[in-house]
Amino acid sequence: MSGEAPLIRVEGLSKKFCTDLRTSLKYGVQDLASEVFGRDRNDTLRPKEFWALQDVGFELRRGECLGLLGRNGAGKTTLLKMLNGLMKPDKGRIELRGRIGALIALGAGFNPVLTGRENIFVNAAVLGIPRSVVRQRLDEVVAFAELEQFIDMPVQNYSSGMNVRLGFSVAAVLMEPDILFLDEVLAVGDIGFAMKCLNRVREIMARSAVIFVSHSMPMVSTFCTRALVMQKGRLLMDTTNLGEAMDGYMSAFSVDRRVTGTGGAEVLDLKLLVDGVPLEDPEPVVEQGKEGVVELTLRVDDGERAGVAVYVDDIAMSQVLAVGVRDHDKQPIMLGGGVHRLRIPLGKLEMNMGTYSILVGVKSHISTLSLCRVQGLRPFRVRSNSVNWSKIVREQVSTVLPA
Repeated sequence: MSGEAPLIRVEGLSKKFCTDLRTSLKYGVQDLASEVFGRDRNDTLRPKEFWALQDVGFELRRGECLGLLGRNGAGKTTLLKMLNGLMKPDKGRIELRGRIGALIALGAGFNPVLTGRENIFVNAAVLGIPRSVVRQRLDEVVAFAELEQFIDMPVQNYSSGMNVRLGFSVAAVLMEPDILFLDEVLAVGDIGFAMKCLNRVREIMARSAVIFVSHSMPMVSTFCTRALVMQKGRLLMDTTNLGEAMDGYMSAFSVDRRVTGTGGAEVLDLKLLVDGVPLEDPEPVVEQGKEGVVELTLRVDDGERAGVAVYVDDIAMSQVLAVGVRDHDKQPIMLGGGVHRLRIPLGKLEMNMGTYSILVGVKSHISTLSLCRVQGLRPFRVRSNSVNWSKIVREQVSTVLPA
């Protein structure tokens, strides 16, 4: 398969937009006139124009899945629209070989007054699928969508989840593409249907070249063999190291520190030690697998008895490591009023490459209210070559130090 010619070849692809509608219409007329009279299009930026995509190039073969990563506005959707023929580039060249399929904005074109069955035929026609093929596989589409009881009901009475399920089923069952474009469509419906979608997409990927746009890093690590990281319309990174790509994407975001709770407790200080050495840099880099320890100083109001929980969050504030703060008898440590210092082992920091921070929660044992919850403490980066999205849960023996 490595000797097969690329199904997708993109060279020097660029697209510019205008910030003003009236000016954009004027430039559009000028560009159209240039094409009619055989003149070259203007490659320089004119007033109020900017490059939404600039000098992007790559190749993709059958069996490969390319993840497009980047913040909103990075140029991912613009690139996908040009590849799908919905938008014309200002510069560059696109070469596509084979049948093209796209799972984008599922169910967006459904007619609300038509039934689900009628919309299957309409949607399939839009996708270029012959009516004879739809008739042969109609029952399969309906069964995949799990809408047998509702297929003859007007789509306007469907829930949003039912709409998306029907749209996905039409595209996933009837299309047999050589090239497939996916834009944030793999989290549709409930968990059971989502699993069906994932398995179906894997089947399609085995014989197609796939471009996958997603902000879900677990999805990217599951499906992609390679990733492009985009920033402000430019190609920042093209790599088969998914950990490096995800770190490049995550580094564009900052860690926010937020404090909530009743105020019955307060985090006074937090130090992160790696292999016994305190980290002093504003955003230190830690090698994966190193031993981590948190030294926590906090104050609890008089008359309270409070338990403490410590977590490590990723940049999306998802908890990847949970640590139970317990004594040598494996009982939760309860703190009375006053200032306390705790030494809390985190164990080995076995996270993916990326940016992380500490979350501390202090909860009243008496009222069960949250006395203090502080997220975004002590940001740090992990350097790693592996990708593993399982959540780590540990119950470590922690030590109360003299305040």
